[in-house]
Amino acid sequence: MFNLHSSHHLVSVATSDQGKSAPGNLRAPIGPFLRKCIAPIAVAFGTVISPLTPATAAPVQEHTAMPVQVTYGTVKVDGLNIAYREAGDPASPKLVLLHGFPASSHQYRDLIRALGDKFHVIAPDYPGFGDSDTPDPAAYRYTFDKISDVVESFLAAKGFDHYGLFVQDYGGPVGFRILGRHPEALDWLIIQNTNAYEIGFTPIWDGLRGALWKNRSPETEKPLLGFLTRDAIKGIYLHGAKSTDLMSPDNWESDFGFMQRPHAVRMNLDLFYDYRTNVPLYPKWQAFLRERQPKTIIFWGQNDVFFTKEGGEAYLQDLPNAEMHRLVGGHFAVEDNLDYISANMHRFYDVKVAGGKMKAVRSE
Repeated sequence: MFNLHSSHHLVSVATSDQGKSAPGNLRAPIGPFLRKCIAPIAVAFGTVISPLTPATAAPVQEHTAMPVQVTYGTVKVDGLNIAYREAGDPASPKLVLLHGFPASSHQYRDLIRALGDKFHVIAPDYPGFGDSDTPDPAAYRYTFDKISDVVESFLAAKGFDHYGLFVQDYGGPVGFRILGRHPEALDWLIIQNTNAYEIGFTPIWDGLRGALWKNRSPETEKPLLGFLTRDAIKGIYLHGAKSTDLMSPDNWESDFGFMQRPHAVRMNLDLFYDYRTNVPLYPKWQAFLRERQPKTIIFWGQNDVFFTKEGGEAYLQDLPNAEMHRLVGGHFAVEDNLDYISANMHRFYDVKVAGGKMKAVRSE
């Protein structure tokens, strides 16, 4: 059990101690299913996979609201159809949800409904993901710079000039790039298992950092194809989950279905390679957080196969006033912590964001 000091606005959430891993072991341990799925990948890169450590479920805070209608559409950006999900009153505070690998806006299908009672919520699919266009990588460069440009133009076309920003996995590199160009756009920040610190990488990344990023070739790409299989995608969702019966099979079936499209495998390999460009930007993103101190709430799945729990804690070095929730969960913690995350986002906005604005007005 974490017993956290209230002056740092941290929340006490029950988890179990993971213990220290031996050198070469995953700091975020691997569950049996994902162990089976990615064992060939781990062997290829000499990574030792440790078993999953059980954890205690986080308490759930109730939040009830009327059902919210979600709408679907596309916006033309740089000649591409960018698909999106949207909910809520356009007059409400705006909230942007940026998805991760190997998903799309589908990962937010339930969170959008849960938040649409209070916020005008939008979640785009990046080029190559979900229902957005997937141009041929031979003619279209899939990079995080490019994706951030597309998402920035998409938000402008939809009238989102300032907003709360929810970033998960790939959403961090995309969102932090946009905020670097438009810091005035950020009203508040929600972080869920997206990395901005060296300590945040589990050894699962060794094949990219030690091989692909240093020498991209068919030989260094081949082991990474395992991450794009149905079983591995399923394992990414189930690994570390608090309640696997809350993990909808629609997730991995949808993601794997999109993986069968022309160019999808090459596009994902391109982004695996381009992820290396994020790491040199970490000091810049850290400085942004440290200097601007955005109102921030963090939800961190403690058993993420890709990002360590230490990577979540590292944000508190630069955001000492952030509110931290250590969740029993994995990479997609929203799936089995939906009610908890939604309720605390509503509360945090009311108390810290909207409440802070009211105090500022009264003091003027």
